[in-house]
This record gives sequence, structure tokens and C-alpha cells, in this order.
Amino acid sequence: MTYDLAPGADFSAFLRKTPRGQASLELLVKGARCAACLAKIETAVAGLPNVASARLNLTSGKLTVTYEGAGDPAAVVRALDGLGYPATPYDPGQAQLAHDAEGRRLTLALAVAGFGAMNAMMFSVPIWAGLFGQELGPAARTMMMWASAIVGAPCALYAGLPFFESAWRSLRRGRANMDVPISIGVLLTLAISFVETVLRGRDAYFDAAVSLLFLLLIGRWLDHRLRARAKSAAADLLAMQAPVAAVLGADGVERRTPLSEVAVGDLLIVRPGERTPVDAEVIEGASTLDNALLTGETRPVETGPGAVCRAGALNLTAPMKLRALARSEDSAVAAIARLVEAGAQTKSLYVRLADKAAAVYVPVVHTLAAATFAGGWALGLGPREALLRAVAVLIITCPCALGLAVPAVQITASGRLFRRGVLVKSGAALERLAEIDHVVLDKTGVLTEGRPRLLDAPAALVAQAAPLARASAHPLARSLAAQAGPGPMADGVVEHAGQGIEGLIGGRRARLGRAAFVGVQGGGASETELWFGFEDDLKVRFRFSDQLRPDAAEAVAALKRRGLSVEILSGDLAAPVARAAEEAGVGAWRAGLTPQEKASAVDALAAGGRKVLMVGDGLNDAAALAKAHAAMAPGSALEASQNAADLVFSAEGLGAIVEAIDVARSARGRALENFGFSALYNLVAAPAAMLGFVNPLVAALAMSGSSLVVTLNALRLARAGRSA
Repeated sequence: MTYDLAPGADFSAFLRKTPRGQASLELLVKGARCAACLAKIETAVAGLPNVASARLNLTSGKLTVTYEGAGDPAAVVRALDGLGYPATPYDPGQAQLAHDAEGRRLTLALAVAGFGAMNAMMFSVPIWAGLFGQELGPAARTMMMWASAIVGAPCALYAGLPFFESAWRSLRRGRANMDVPISIGVLLTLAISFVETVLRGRDAYFDAAVSLLFLLLIGRWLDHRLRARAKSAAADLLAMQAPVAAVLGADGVERRTPLSEVAVGDLLIVRPGERTPVDAEVIEGASTLDNALLTGETRPVETGPGAVCRAGALNLTAPMKLRALARSEDSAVAAIARLVEAGAQTKSLYVRLADKAAAVYVPVVHTLAAATFAGGWALGLGPREALLRAVAVLIITCPCALGLAVPAVQITASGRLFRRGVLVKSGAALERLAEIDHVVLDKTGVLTEGRPRLLDAPAALVAQAAPLARASAHPLARSLAAQAGPGPMADGVVEHAGQGIEGLIGGRRARLGRAAFVGVQGGGASETELWFGFEDDLKVRFRFSDQLRPDAAEAVAALKRRGLSVEILSGDLAAPVARAAEEAGVGAWRAGLTPQEKASAVDALAAGGRKVLMVGDGLNDAAALAKAHAAMAPGSALEASQNAADLVFSAEGLGAIVEAIDVARSARGRALENFGFSALYNLVAAPAAMLGFVNPLVAALAMSGSSLVVTLNALRLARAGRSA
């Protein structure tokens, strides 16, 4: 069901609280298609009282408004209505239905325009034959012009409806969007052609009008498909959640409940072969989970009472009873999907440049068209010829190519990387990644597999330390917990970044982490060992081995071939870091670094003029990730590291890093090519139209061709293979 928002209604029910406690409003905005629409909407809404930010996602049509203090959704709806963009509460299902309906309408309009263009052209060709000395007689010429009108005009009026309706909504509110000059150009061309036909003139341009719309609709349909690809990334992630959940009622009866109706505290049953519907805690049962789709880890994870299962985890072996810890929209899968969606909302430098250029387009092109008409008439041209030149200017200078130049590239690049297991959180991230000249790698969990194996250790000692290990996300702690098997967690757990974790086990305070943190003096500090001990008691050391990723050396060599220098920054001891660096072929490395020292090292590199890509996965890498020029994190990384990173890769190997750099560099090249082509096109096209070298038909072909060129240039990214 769709709820239309009347400007005078009460919208407080649609406000939600963000994790920071701010009020947030999500609306589905209709009719916003181009960079100019986006800039107009965001500027108007951001200028309203108490609005902290306004971000419109052109891909999904979702407008997210965040407030500082009390929010007034009615003011947002009134502002959108005043701009000519109707809004409804954002509902993913309704958004998909609207997207599908738009696709069907564009397809039908495109089919009608194609039919009209071909058949109107059939009647125009005999008229053009006069250019080659095969002039038709006056009666035959007039008949062909009327035939072209009968076929071309109705097709043009129907195929132009998407443009006419958008232009009318804008003009009704005293504004002009990019569809206004297109609509004016088409309608003026049809009007001039009818006048020429009635007066038995020499030329009619019904074929030009419908051909223009046909080519424009091809560009708009391609844009529609590109948006569908971008939306599918988040949709594919959300599809990892079960569509329904088996909920146990107060009477103990199991009921199949839609995912959206699962509430925090509900008791759930998840059987083997089913996915965990929401983030939940295990109440009864012990099983094995496959988290590969969620974290990229291929090894199944043992779980039992007290453990937390993330939404999307596949239950492999035994039924479990769970208690829901979050609603579906707050689950881990939904959070990752929001990262993907956020990528389309962050504006890059190139998009901001295109926005500024598009913002001045409408007044400039209308001024040029008016000046062409007035100047031509004043210089002795007849009103018909002067008007034709003005129409050609309106048509040929449409900045569709400029508006598509960057978004088409970013959507295609992000889609290609998503299919390779890399989530891009913003278009700006791709730009920064293309500029990097130095790569910094963490060792544990990045250069190595991050799945260390516990070496010989007595089972009794492992069982003692396991309650603390189960509460930690550190790779060594997870290995220790896996060795111990399911069991309880420690109470009052506190994690100290880069040091370790402490809590209460049976009422006694215990610590697990670095030697100095646990209280061992001179014990060293290694990422391949953990120390455990109770307060004022004997301390125990657990030793681990962590294997280098199979493609680590190959990936490092590939980075060097691309002119990048590579360095390892690790908190581990010098010996294991040196061994890993030698095996991977990395000459520069630093060991024993604290989180602050890692961040300082990245700062120092930046101060020296280096543009650093930081790749890390731990809580101790978050600060360095945030300070780097670009940052990547594996899908198995801690949430803090993923949030600080610009890109997240779920693949097991490091080849994803090389792939991301290659695609980012290609995307930068394609965007610059599109900018250059758009600038050159307008420098040539506008004067040609003003001087009368271009009629409306040629203008239509040239303008639509420019849009297709930049779109097809962007699509080359989807087909390009990885360079060696």
C-alpha cells in the first residue's frame, strides 16, 4: 500500500531514531533523475530549520533527512511539493514496484519511439532524395510530409510523456529542470513541422523529433538498468536474511512470521539448512554455522548457548532456539547493505564538478537559444529560420552526457567490484584509491589468513581461558574459543584496543592479551601468542601459528608492478613479522607498534607526500584506517575497522586489493574521458547550431549520441579484465 503525503498531514509517525539519537526521516522521492535534481532537492531540504543533513540516493529514490533537535517532516514534504517532486514514506517494496513500473513505461515509450522513428524516416527519405537531384513533385512531397506527420507526431507525443510531465511539474512551480529545454525543443520542432506541412514548405522534422526521443529514451533506459544493478548489490545482501522466521509464541506454538514483524526478545527456532533471520543469542542447542556469506570466512564456526548468531548465518548441523537481539532492519546484514547504499550517496569531486556545471545549464542554454533567435532575426533571417536555429541550440546542448559522465562510471565500477567481492562505500573512495602510491598492510588477518591455530596446550588451561576468549573478536581469541568449544562467556567484559580483554570468570577478575597487559614483565608482545591469568595468580602463555595467505606474495608483486611501494605495520614481534615479510616479498616492515604508533606512521607518510592505502582488520587498525588516504578492510574485520574503511572485501585472497586498485584507476580514466568528451562536444556543437550548420534532426542525433557515448564508455568497465 502506498501512503501519499499531503503537505498538511502529521508525519511524526515516520520519524526514527539514529544510533546517535538524532531524529531521521526517510522518504521515497519521485521524479528525481539527474544531478541537477539531486542538487536542487538536497539544497532546499538542507536549508530547512533543524535539518542536519539531507542525502538523496538517485539510485533508490530514497531521501534521508537527519535532524538536530526537533524534526518537522511536514516542512520537508512541503518543500519537495514546491519543487515538483512528490514524496511518500520510504518502503523498499514500494520503491521496487515503482522502479519496475518505471522500467515498463520506459520500455513501452522506447518501443513506440523506435516504431515512430523508423516509419517517419521511411517517408522522409524520399524528401531527402531531392538533395541528390531526385526532387519529388509538390503533391508527392506534401503527401510524404503528411504521412510523416501522421506517424511521427502521435509517437513523439506519447514517447515524450516522461519528459513533458517532468517539465510541467517543474514549470508549474516556477522552476526549470533539464527536461524543460528537451520538451520545448520537441514541441517547437513538431509545431514548425506542422506549419511547414500546412503551408507546403520545403522541410518538416517529425522524424527528428521522434528520433531525438528514441535516442534519449535509450540513454534513460540504460541509466535505469545501471540503477537496477546498483540496487541489486544491497538487495543481494538483504536476500541473505530469511524471508520468514519461525517464532515461538507464549503458548509454545511455532508460527511462521514475516521477517519485518520479528521483535527484540522473540524466541526463534532455526533448523539445519535455514538461515538465522535476525541477530540473535543462542538459548538452547549447539550447532555449526557457516558465516561465509557474511564475513568471508569459509571455516564453519561452532556455537552454543550464550553465543551470538548474526543474521544470514547458515545453520549446518542441529536445531537451535534463539532470542532475537535486533529487528531485521538493525541486523548485521542490513548494516552491510546500508554501507553499499551509502556508497551511492557520497559525492565525489567529479560528481560535485558535474553538479555545478549542470546547475548553470538551464539559464545558460535558454539565454543562448533566445540570443540565437533574436540575433538571427536581427541579421536578416526570417522568423522560421531563426526559430529553427534556436530549437537546434536547445536540443544539441542538452547536458545529458555531462550528467551521466561520472554516475555511470561509478555505478558500473561499484557493480563490477561487488561481483568480485568488494563493497565500495562511496564514489569518493574510488577516486582516492586511484591516487594512492604506497600500500600499508597489517600482518595478522590481512597478510596472514587471520585464522591462527593453537599449538600444544593442556585442555584444562584452554577451558579456564575460554570464557574470556568467547567474548573477544581477536583472531587468536577466536581460535582459543574454537579449541575449547561452546560454553559460557565471562561477565563484565571490557576490551582494551591493542592490549587485550578483561572480565570476571566465576567472580574472579581475569585478563587475556599481551604479556604486559596480563602482568608478565619481559614476556614480550606478540600477535602469535596470548597470555592469560587471574589477578594475583599464575600466568599462562598460549602460542599460535598463522599461515600467510596463499596469494600474498603474488598480490605484493602485482602491487609493485603497478608502481606502488609496499610496507608492513604490525603489532607483532620482530621475528614473525620479518618471516612474513620475507615470504611475501615485502622489504619494508615495522613491528611491535601500538595503535597510536600505527596511526602516527600513516600520518608521517602523508606528511612526506605519500598517498597511503591502509589495509587492516583489527580494532588496533581503526585509527590508521581513518587517517589513510584510502582504506580497505576484509569482511572478517571488526565492525569498527569496516566502518573506518572505504572498501570492504570478502574474498579469501589479497587479489581483491589489486582488483580494486585496477578498477579505481580505470574508473578515473573513464570519468576524465567522459568529462573531456562532454566539454569538447559542447564547444563544437553550440556554435555550430547558432551559426545554422545543424538542423533539428542532426542536433537530435548529435545530442543523443553524446549521451550514448559516455554511457557505453562507462560500460567498458564492466567488461574490462584485470590488467597484469
